[in-house]
Amino acid sequence: MIVSRKPLSFWERLYLPAIWGGFKVTLRHFFRKKVTMQYPEERWVVPPGYRGAPYLVRDQAGRTKCVSCQLCEFICPPKAIKIVPPGPAPDPSTGNVEKRPREFEINMLRCIFCGFCQEVCPEEAIFLMQDYSLVGRNRTEMVYDLDRLLALGGVHQDSIRKWQQKGREAAAQEAFPTQP
Repeated sequence: MIVSRKPLSFWERLYLPAIWGGFKVTLRHFFRKKVTMQYPEERWVVPPGYRGAPYLVRDQAGRTKCVSCQLCEFICPPKAIKIVPPGPAPDPSTGNVEKRPREFEINMLRCIFCGFCQEVCPEEAIFLMQDYSLVGRNRTEMVYDLDRLLALGGVHQDSIRKWQQKGREAAAQEAFPTQP
């Protein structure tokens, strides 16, 4: 099928109107307020509710809050979290907590920042921080291990102190208070 086109006029063949239209657009943008952010010096203000990178947090005593329940690993849609639980013998340094992860890795290249891991965590050990600039030179640097996740997550102030040993009577009294 052959499409017939009307011939160009004299001004259209000169391309001057098209060049002048391009200059008008350029001049209009030249005198507007600048919207380009100079990234390393200027940072984006993160709005409330922003879901950034997931990190592990410590309690007030500096211990990891993760008890290796693996719920975050099971709920993660892209399977970015990998947890290796400890062996059958509990670590004596964990105190009142039965187990703690031997290895905990989050592949930040696979993570979609959905927040399911934060929602499902029963111990509030994983939080989505307001961090949006994740950089690495290669893929192995983008797999965050337990130590790096804890260093980036910091300390979370919490009223629940699961590490403290309680007497049986105090725990029973707290669980089933007597009515006056």
